Amino acid sequence: MARERTYRTEAIVLKRTDFGEADRLLTLFSKDLGKISAIAKGARKPQSRKTGHVELFMRSKFFIAKGRNLDIITQAEMIDPHAPLREDLIRVSHASYAVELLNRFTVEEDPHPQIYDLLDDTLSRYSETDELNLVTRYYELRLLSLTGFQPRLYHCVTCGEEIQEQDQFFSSDLGGILCPDCRHADPRAVAVSATAVKVMRYLQTRHWDAVKHLHLRKETQDELEQTMHRYILHMLERELKSVDFLHQVQNNKL
Repeated sequence: MARERTYRTEAIVLKRTDFGEADRLLTLFSKDLGKISAIAKGARKPQSRKTGHVELFMRSKFFIAKGRNLDIITQAEMIDPHAPLREDLIRVSHASYAVELLNRFTVEEDPHPQIYDLLDDTLSRYSETDELNLVTRYYELRLLSLTGFQPRLYHCVTCGEEIQEQDQFFSSDLGGILCPDCRHADPRAVAVSATAVKVMRYLQTRHWDAVKHLHLRKETQDELEQTMHRYILHMLERELKSVDFLHQVQNNKL
């Protein structure tokens, strides 16, 4: 999308990197422009007006000038700091995973307002609830749907028969559930319980207002996490740095 020499946009900070002596290179997910990169000059100086408006996870209004190589942030006004995410390590680790996942599944300058709203809502949920794993599983399945990678959970990916309420197999290679009769179609498919399939379907199709009342047993939470991790890893063909950090934090909390 062509842009004017100066423009404004609402965006969430996905990533920041030190740039030069006092600047920061920001990766932003904009409500109307998609993923963009821009330099926040002087942002590392304590007296800078931008400091405190360009932190990770913040939703801010940005005024940006078109540059020869990189666009330059001339002004930033914070809208929602998502402050609790910087006060608790376990919340930070989940939020870091959410923004890295979005960063991997999106490309530059591809607007997607639904993904923007999903991320903003997810960061708010991380700030407000203690059911962080549930928020993350819901976010994963919704993001996969919005980016075209929704796993098929209602019919066998090989024979097309409707999945019955019994233990099945999940194939990352084929993109969904295999019925027991088609298990041979993917030797790498892993067993998945009927309960896990039922929960994934619920997360995939229900609004958060209904989902937030779920209380899952730890073994179900663990099974969902492992199933989603295998599938996402297969889709991205690479590990996510934030996953190790999240696991380390969770283990230290036990």
